[in-house]
Amino acid sequence: MSRMQYFWHRLVRMDWKAMWKTTGILKKRSGKGRLWLMCDMLKCATKYNAGYIDYKIAQMYKLNDEQRKTVITRGISNEIVRRMNPKEYWHFFDDKAQFNELFKEWIPRKWLLIGDDTDPEALFALCRNNTQLIGKPLEGSSGQGIQKYTVDDWKDGPEVFLKKLKDDGIGILEEIVIQHPKMASLCPTSVNTCRIATLMGDKQQGIVYAFLRIGNGKVMDNVDCGGMAARIDLDSGKLLTVGADKQGNTFIKHPMTNTSIIGFAIPFWEEAKAMCLKAAEKVPEMRFIAWDVAITENGPTFIEGNSFPSHAIPQFAAHYPDGIGILPEFRKFIDI
Repeated sequence: MSRMQYFWHRLVRMDWKAMWKTTGILKKRSGKGRLWLMCDMLKCATKYNAGYIDYKIAQMYKLNDEQRKTVITRGISNEIVRRMNPKEYWHFFDDKAQFNELFKEWIPRKWLLIGDDTDPEALFALCRNNTQLIGKPLEGSSGQGIQKYTVDDWKDGPEVFLKKLKDDGIGILEEIVIQHPKMASLCPTSVNTCRIATLMGDKQQGIVYAFLRIGNGKVMDNVDCGGMAARIDLDSGKLLTVGADKQGNTFIKHPMTNTSIIGFAIPFWEEAKAMCLKAAEKVPEMRFIAWDVAITENGPTFIEGNSFPSHAIPQFAAHYPDGIGILPEFRKFIDI
């Protein structure tokens, strides 16, 4: 799909009500008029394949043309995924049961596939050895449909609990990941995961970026669930930036725990990087994967891998105070 074709495709499917609301928010933030903002959004859409959410998150109203060229917009991100990840291999990552089985050497937790063939005795065995379990839809992203279950949920027996899981749309039930105490010091309500993106490019192969996703009171650390993110220095494993959420709020210290974000050092960082690079060899046809990695007292473990990595976190304006976005990092790996 050409750039203009993509533009017209997005234009037809535009949520105009949401766009109008966004311009109202940006009018207050930027001090610029609504007409100016809408015209500038249109310019960014045609020149940089930027949607209105891209425009808002990257604060493109503050950027000049040279800076805007460095932002990874939705259109550019989609093009990278199309080039690097053949769709016939996505199922290894999109199906959580397939992912757990393929990458089981780095996933020590017990889990069970939930469906019509699920053995109630196997479910009971998983329940009786735990006080909490995490249920997930078999497919999905952005933390949608994920639920935490406790002893109260299975006290009436495995058959009743199995029906509840099916009614809730759960496809896989897993043991809770207990994160490293240092990671919990940032936010104890969620497992705070490293988003580490491997890119097997024509110019270079390795890790193109890494961010720490941090919860803010909910079970999930995902930015679509109210969490925040900070950029990780690839060499040291220390956080380089403030925490930032999807609404544009920034945090020097975590609002719940008062833990400083900038300079926070992630335990087992070298091991986490090595694990992702090794795992990237499992399905070599999939050349661009964003891995979600939890850090436990015993080292890193996978939560999931993303066949279509979100471009939202890598373009938060707070992560690039000089206005130069992340695209130059991608260009070290591929021509884009």
